[in-house]
Amino acid sequence: MSIFDSLIDQDETVATLRAAVAAARNDEDESQDMTHAWLFTGPPGSGRSNAALAFAAALVCEQGGCGECVDCRTAQNGSHADVELLRTEGLSIKIDEVRELLTRASWSASVAKFRIIIMEDADRLTESAANALLKAIEEPSGRTIWLLCAPTLSDVLPTIRSRTRNLLLRTPSVSAVSALLQREGASSNQAEFAARASQGHIGRARYLVNSETARNLRNDAVKLAVTISDIASAFNAAGKLVDAAKEQATVDAEEKNERELKALKEAWGQQGSKLTAGGSKAVKELEKEQKSRQTRMVRDYLDRALLDIATFYRDVLLVQSGSVDEIINIDMVDWINKYAEHTTAESTLKRLEAILKARTNLGYNSAPLLTLEAMMVSLAP
Repeated sequence: MSIFDSLIDQDETVATLRAAVAAARNDEDESQDMTHAWLFTGPPGSGRSNAALAFAAALVCEQGGCGECVDCRTAQNGSHADVELLRTEGLSIKIDEVRELLTRASWSASVAKFRIIIMEDADRLTESAANALLKAIEEPSGRTIWLLCAPTLSDVLPTIRSRTRNLLLRTPSVSAVSALLQREGASSNQAEFAARASQGHIGRARYLVNSETARNLRNDAVKLAVTISDIASAFNAAGKLVDAAKEQATVDAEEKNERELKALKEAWGQQGSKLTAGGSKAVKELEKEQKSRQTRMVRDYLDRALLDIATFYRDVLLVQSGSVDEIINIDMVDWINKYAEHTTAESTLKRLEAILKARTNLGYNSAPLLTLEAMMVSLAP
């Protein structure tokens, strides 16, 4: 067994990481195989952060990544003393967070050979935060290794990517994801549907297998495409999608927000309704972070829904092109065939482009409702 077994359909990446681990174990800290800064890129669901975590575990493991020892397990779950994991649930990573991280990055390794810093969503660094990180990468301290994750190379500063070694992960094949889900206990029908519907996104596929709510939300989003007949129905569909995303974000965030707020107040010595000095400011800062996180959750849910809607038009385009073997939404095949008969491949492509444009605009923090209204109007016949 190896820690790299969790990386599905990434043979080239695994081979590169194994060579780097071997070089590091031979004290070749800066060589053709091993370097102090890495950038993992790839489409959503390709396993960027999983690859970074597996690499970190292998570097701190005495056996080079056995997957079973205490070092491997603690590195994977984020509790290893020498593996620092920065995740952001907000819209950006700010300079204050990076400065705190740089302080911890300068510490010497306590139990392992290296101190490893993993930064998920490096594309969310603000400009000032990215510049602060650049200095640390340019002037590596001791045996600190940086593992950054981003969707594409263009999502990080050119100066950062020029000083890191890039590993490009690919989207796992549907068959590979389906096989993984079946090994984890899903039925063949569940696994095949989830693998197709997620388009190779392993985390999304697992979510669809395990959550009936997720399957229902996906089904509702895809069916919105066939309800659009005019401008009025387009505006109505956009409103439904935004309302559903806000409701889901509120439900998912509510319990976590309350738990965090309670823990913070206890830490600041709440007595009745009063907090010790500085407590009120800390509460306001937490509430601000929670609001930012919930805003991001809404945008993430909308992006996921747009991807689901895009699968309908993708299937329509396949039918219009004479290829029906790779249809994702098999349960909607009658609607897909009917839609394909009454539209052209050119108009289907334009609709897919409208969805892509809406996803891009949401990534730039555009107003969700206005963005989706514009998109839905473009989808109308």
